[in-house]
Amino acid sequence: MNKIKIGISTGDLNGIGPEIIIKTFSQPHIMRACIPVIYGSSKVMAYYKNISKDVHFSFINVKNAQNASPSKINIVNCVEDNLNIEIGKATKESGTFAKMCLAGMMEDVKAGFLDAIVTAPINKYAMQLAGFDYPGHTEYFADAFDTKDSLMFMISENIKVGLVTAHIPLKDVAEKVKKQAINKKLKVLNDSLKVDFGVEKPMIGVLGLNPHAGDEGKIGTEDEEEVKPAVIEAKKNGLLAFGPYAADGFFGSSKYAKMDGILAMYHDQGLVPFKAISFGSGVNFTAGLPIVRTSPDHGTAYDLAGKNQANHQSFMHAVYAAIDITRNRKENKKFGENALKKKPKRDLEVTE
Repeated sequence: MNKIKIGISTGDLNGIGPEIIIKTFSQPHIMRACIPVIYGSSKVMAYYKNISKDVHFSFINVKNAQNASPSKINIVNCVEDNLNIEIGKATKESGTFAKMCLAGMMEDVKAGFLDAIVTAPINKYAMQLAGFDYPGHTEYFADAFDTKDSLMFMISENIKVGLVTAHIPLKDVAEKVKKQAINKKLKVLNDSLKVDFGVEKPMIGVLGLNPHAGDEGKIGTEDEEEVKPAVIEAKKNGLLAFGPYAADGFFGSSKYAKMDGILAMYHDQGLVPFKAISFGSGVNFTAGLPIVRTSPDHGTAYDLAGKNQANHQSFMHAVYAAIDITRNRKENKKFGENALKKKPKRDLEVTE
C-alpha cells in the first residue's frame, strides 16, 4: 500500500505542538503508514527532543516535500534564524514562526507535493501579534483555497459534528444563522460523510439555535424562520436531514448516537458535547477543501508545554484520520472514474 505524504505544520513553538509531533512520529507503526514532512525548524525540534524522554526521533532536512525520504522523518526549515523559545508564552515570535510554517507548507500543497496536511495548535493572540488576519486555521485554509463552502467538522469514532458558524462572538451568531448558510453547510457535511467517510446515505441531525429549539417561536424565532425551512429544503434535495432538535435533549437522550453527522449552529453548542464525549481522541477536520486537513481537538496547552506531560493521542488520531480520509477520497475518485468508463458513450452525451 502506497504511503500517504503528510505535511505537518509545527504550530506555536512555545506550546505543546513540537512535543506531540515528536511523540507521535517516534512510533514505528505510524511511520509505516505515512511519509511525514514537518514544516518548522530542526533547531526547535532538536530542543524539544531533548526535553521529551524515552523517544526515538531522528530526522533529515529537506528542501521541500518533493525531496522527502519515504522512510525518514523529514523537516523543511521555514525559519533559518535562531529562535527565542519562551515556553508557555504567547509571543509575536511564536506567532510569526507558526505563520511561516503554514506559508511554507502551503507552497508545497499548491505545488502538488503533499497528499494531506495536519496542523499543530496555534495561539490566536500570538497569531494576531504576528499579523495573521484569520480567526483560526479553518478560515485560513478556506481563503487559501478560495473555498466558499468549507466546514469545521469535528470527528471521532463516536460522533461527528459540523458547525454553521465557528470562530465568531456569540452575540453575532443569530444574524449568521440563515437558511441559505445552513443549507450550504448541510451539503458540505452530507458530501463529506459520503466521500470522506464512506457513508452511503448519511443521516444528519440538525440542532436548533435557541433553547428548546425556540419552543415554536416563544424563545426566539430563528428556528421557525431559518432552521426548520433549511431542514425542509434539504429533505426536498434528497438529504436525510432531521430536526431542528433542542440541543440539550438531543445529547442527553443519546439521540446523537443514531446520526451519522450533526450540524450545530455555533462553536460551543457543538464542541462542548463533542469534547465531553471524545476528548483526547477527537479530530478537527476541515471538510470541503481540495486537500485533506486535520488537527488535534485541543489548543497550545501552555500550562503543559516543556514538561514532557503532553498527551499526543489526539494528534496521532489526526494523522491517522488524514491517512484514512485521503485513501477514501482516492478510492471514491477511482470508483467514479471506473463508473464513467463503463458507461456507453451515448449516456455520457445525454448527461452532458
